[in-house]
Amino acid sequence: HDLVEEVCRMVGFDQLPATEMSDTLPPQRSNMRVLNEERIKDSLVQLGMQEVITYRLTTAERENRLLAADEGLESDERPYITLANPITVDRVAMRHSLLASVLEVAAANHRHSDRIGIFEIGQIYLAGEEGVLPDELTRLTLVLTGSRDYPHWQAVEAGTLDFFDLKGVVEGLLGDLHVTGVTVEAASHPTFRPGYTARLLLGDQQLGLMGELHPLVVEVFGVRGERPFLAAELDLDVLMAAIPPWHKVTAVATYPAIHEDLAIVVDKSVSASSVVEVIERTGGFLLTDVTLFDVYEGGQLPAGKKSLAYHLTYQSPSKTLSDRDASKLRQRIIQQLDQRLGAKLR
Repeated sequence: HDLVEEVCRMVGFDQLPATEMSDTLPPQRSNMRVLNEERIKDSLVQLGMQEVITYRLTTAERENRLLAADEGLESDERPYITLANPITVDRVAMRHSLLASVLEVAAANHRHSDRIGIFEIGQIYLAGEEGVLPDELTRLTLVLTGSRDYPHWQAVEAGTLDFFDLKGVVEGLLGDLHVTGVTVEAASHPTFRPGYTARLLLGDQQLGLMGELHPLVVEVFGVRGERPFLAAELDLDVLMAAIPPWHKVTAVATYPAIHEDLAIVVDKSVSASSVVEVIERTGGFLLTDVTLFDVYEGGQLPAGKKSLAYHLTYQSPSKTLSDRDASKLRQRIIQQLDQRLGAKLR
């Protein structure tokens, strides 16, 4: 090819006639899994995260640090896939979890940065049933800690990243991927702090866990301080299957919206998301937005009760809604909340 190029250069590329190819180009078939993985990475970078790549080899002792908060769990009982001839003593087995590897990176860098937000997409290796080849499962792990914003001269108080910042990153990712139907429920896990752990469900499948890491777990990774460490680990195979091949685009509404607030009293055991689910199901297409803006307990409320206040937005794509339309919709929502959740209007 180099010789042909030299001949063409001597003759002059402008002297060569332009002709069509005698054959058609082969069809291009995109690998949707690779493209969706790139979409996930791009979305997380836009949300302020940085990608890391860690070793797939580890030791059982390194990963057992994730169980430091539970004295009854001394080790991961699942067998590890080990190397016959490891090069180093700290890289002898295929990892069971990305979280230990990513947390090591965060722990090593937290003293040098006011804010850390990192993620990794990689495989974990679990012993298969036949014991010949391991099951390779793909996971997405995120770790956040530090200041909510980078320091600058206009910032009065940036605050510290907490559980809801992590939840916002996960929700932002799901929104960018147009994944719907994800529900969040309270959960418990020895790696996470009690009361600050949530399970992500997609239908009857578990998408992952997220929450604040247990202080004892963070401590055994060599981190001391008051800043919480937030982490999420998602099953990428479940997430990939939920990404739609296309999504609906809605035109900008040309008719005005009606805004109103709704405050209800429910049992403390009732989650805010279950209330939103009932409101959205009852409101239908006329209800375009539901936002929780206040949670109140104590005071004049009965014991075991809490108050939830929501901001509702009604809007029709075909007409201007009247106050009567909004009132009817509001009454249906209140009625359904009472029947399904025992909620009372405050």
